[in-house]
Amino acid sequence: MSNEQRVGARVLRRKPIDQLTHPGSEMKRTMGVGHLTMISIGATLGTGIFVVLGQAVPLAGPAVVVSFVLAGITALFSALSYAELAGLIPASGSSYSYTYATLGEIVAWVCGWCLVLEYGVSVAAVAVGWGQYVNELLDLVTGLRIPDVLSQPPGAGGIVNVPAVLVVVISMLVLLGGAKGSARTNTILVWVKVGALLMFCAVAFTAFKAGNLQPLFPLGLAGMSAGAATLFFSYIGFDAASTAGEEAKNPQRDLPRAIILSLVVITALYCAVALAAVGAMPWQTFEGTEAALSRVLTDNVSGAIWPILLSIGAVVATTSVVLTVLYGQTRILYAMSRDGLVPSIFAKLSPKTGVPFVNTVVVGLFIAVLAALVPLGSLADATSIGTLFAFALVNIAVIILRRTEPDRQRTFRVPFSPVTPLLGLGFCVYMMFSLGLDTWIAFLAWMVLGFVIYFGYSVRKARLAVPSDF
Repeated sequence: MSNEQRVGARVLRRKPIDQLTHPGSEMKRTMGVGHLTMISIGATLGTGIFVVLGQAVPLAGPAVVVSFVLAGITALFSALSYAELAGLIPASGSSYSYTYATLGEIVAWVCGWCLVLEYGVSVAAVAVGWGQYVNELLDLVTGLRIPDVLSQPPGAGGIVNVPAVLVVVISMLVLLGGAKGSARTNTILVWVKVGALLMFCAVAFTAFKAGNLQPLFPLGLAGMSAGAATLFFSYIGFDAASTAGEEAKNPQRDLPRAIILSLVVITALYCAVALAAVGAMPWQTFEGTEAALSRVLTDNVSGAIWPILLSIGAVVATTSVVLTVLYGQTRILYAMSRDGLVPSIFAKLSPKTGVPFVNTVVVGLFIAVLAALVPLGSLADATSIGTLFAFALVNIAVIILRRTEPDRQRTFRVPFSPVTPLLGLGFCVYMMFSLGLDTWIAFLAWMVLGFVIYFGYSVRKARLAVPSDF
């Protein structure tokens, strides 16, 4: 066999599903369907709904409510594929593991590398946003703000973003306490932020004016579609539950339920919040508004307490996102490390808590430094393109496994396959090409770095033997 054939055999090798599920995993199975659902909601319901309305309403007008539905349907196509594969392959690696079983090692590496980009950069971006929400809350309550020198990174008027470091380190310490304690903490945070959004709806509906919804489509169907494209990124994160495959009590049953249930809850809450917001404030006044929900309460509802309560909810919401997405990042690296694609230190578990201890500390500190010193700007958009790429691969994996493993038991099946996964794939590709050139350049640079690492280290260190049939 020539060198080219040997390299080809290595990069295309697939890992059998029975090896991916790791029935003898040392991780502790402590999570039920409630905890798993809260992980998905915690990772999804955060910065997006508190910020994105200010960007989407000027594009769609009152039809932003319909835009949320359209974006939710787009996410649902991929969520259905995730649900089938999460029940079939209940491993910690999420879409990385799914592609390893279907598309080969090099595609799995690309998928895992995209997930590292998605989770890592998004945690840092949300941590920066957390600091801004804390400053808003301090201003509302005390009239004081953290000076820019301690709340902004270099290049944005500061030296170090201390609040961003603080929330990442706190989340890291919670994760080190064990998955069960982390899940309980996240559940509390999720209930607080859901309560804050329900409070917003109840208060904003007191200022509701039906005339603000007329006409419903002032910018036409094109505006509604543009709003949906912007709002899609509010749904990123529902896949976080799939990273808990080896810490779920009954993953085959509970993971599909958690993924679908979380997406339904999130879509319903988003639509209610959007309807309350555009009903209380004319859609033309949302232009240039970053803290749209606070603006709605401040300008249209009497009582200074409501913006304060909403700001508390925003701080809690972003804390929950940092916690759950950081959790997902460590589990992706754990799965890749166990397969030999990244150093084995990332798979070392604490004998007491069953948590990948070194992995969590290294990832937490790296992200804390990133959040403290780097003005992320448009780089944060790279999280979206990485996520969409991973979603696309999951839809492809469903189609392939239906052909290669038709008799394997599935606790959930995507309806109308292969049409539904193909629609999910098409929507993901469309969304990717709607992103800007800067995002594509950052994404391609990240991919080049990933291939350098793969061919310089991972392809030689992978623990999977080269199959004889290649």
